[in-house]
Amino acid sequence: MAIEREPSPTARLAGAIALLGFFACAYTPMASVLSARLQKAPPARPADAIVVLGAGVAPDGVLSDSSMRRVLSGILLFRRGLAPRLMVLGPAYPRGAVEAEERAALARDLGVPAASLLLEAGGRTTREEAALVAARVRALGGRRILLVTGVHHMPRARALFEREGLDVVPAPVVEVSTATDRPDERLELAQMLLEEALARLYYRVAGFL
Repeated sequence: MAIEREPSPTARLAGAIALLGFFACAYTPMASVLSARLQKAPPARPADAIVVLGAGVAPDGVLSDSSMRRVLSGILLFRRGLAPRLMVLGPAYPRGAVEAEERAALARDLGVPAASLLLEAGGRTTREEAALVAARVRALGGRRILLVTGVHHMPRARALFEREGLDVVPAPVVEVSTATDRPDERLELAQMLLEEALARLYYRVAGFL
């Protein structure tokens, strides 16, 4: 007969902290307040290119919600005349869908001239995207970019692109509203904050930032 052991004090403390963290994230505006601070950015200004970072696509070519929000934001910046080129990123995913190609097709449908579109499907990480974009922009004789990505991702992305020698104008995209009072959306915000914090820690430890 197996003997059931009482949880150790450390395990109980960890469980209590996890439970408190869950309720704080789901039922208080903590995650919304922290996320709202990341939305502040200087006004968009003219650049050599608008660069839209990848965010995912389904096997049938349907862009993820974040990918759609980002590319639409980039198209609007282009339509405002803030840059002569729109560069859309996003790698090939299993079973054939290429995010950059799906985004480019949408941009053409919404009036962006094919001659103004640049596709980059080679990068699978933000670090790889930064290196590829820097090479493309320099080859065109440019240096300043309008960087389009999610508000949580922007600090790390901006640092990586600046490390490649580019002048970065941030154009963050809100992917989950901070005005929400729904527990599931608050948890999603908290998850984004945690994932990005861990990613920034890894990049710093690895010497990428």
